[in-house]
Amino acid sequence: MHAFVKGTVVTTHDEVPQVLQAREAIELTEGECWQLLGSVSLGRVVFTHHAMPAIRPVNHVVDDQRIIVRSHLGAAITSRADAGSVVCYEADDLDPLRHTGWSVIATGLARLVQEPDAIARYEQLLEPWVAGEMDHVISIEPRFITGVRLVGWCR
Repeated sequence: MHAFVKGTVVTTHDEVPQVLQAREAIELTEGECWQLLGSVSLGRVVFTHHAMPAIRPVNHVVDDQRIIVRSHLGAAITSRADAGSVVCYEADDLDPLRHTGWSVIATGLARLVQEPDAIARYEQLLEPWVAGEMDHVISIEPRFITGVRLVGWCR
């Protein structure tokens, strides 16, 4: 177990506490962003719901620079995708002890996938984490994708 006290990682084991230093934030290239996004299966989709921001955790696959998620008819994101709404998609891999890792944000249009062959393919590739019938496939086509990596460790 670890706790943070004024810039120091305090441990309950026989470990020596480490002093945390500020992390350098390095901008990622577009290629690095896609590679990292494809290396994880969970992210968060951000969209507008009743004129307010809404965030939902979803699992995804990356296919040909598109982010693919599955949803159901009653989900708020499904109705937004049906209309072709602008969304953000964020995924990350952060280490809370070392304060290192990365975060990628993709912004673009979410649309329902309509082609039966594509729907069948994505249903095979992407098993939803949430129980229930996920009968809609959403494709997010980013207009831009950015990311940052926090580097460094303790002294």
